[in-house]
Amino acid sequence: MKEYIEERVMLIADYVLDSGATVRQAAKKFGTSKSTVHKDLTERLSMISPSTAKEVAKILKRNKEERHIRGGNATRLKYKSC
Repeated sequence: MKEYIEERVMLIADYVLDSGATVRQAAKKFGTSKSTVHKDLTERLSMISPSTAKEVAKILKRNKEERHIRGGNATRLKYKSC
């Protein structure tokens, strides 16, 4: 794996661990696509740092479990402002 990819993967992983950010938030922060961030965190990170990958997987799982709540709040705010 190329060095710049490994560096990006670790930067994104550290950001997610520190902030609990979603894949979308991380993609926006680093100027990459959601697909790239997801692949970095689920596939590439496990090859670079398995222990970090386990911690990031916990956060991604929590975010996935909470996404319906975030979506409901966004819809409520959307119609509340009308």
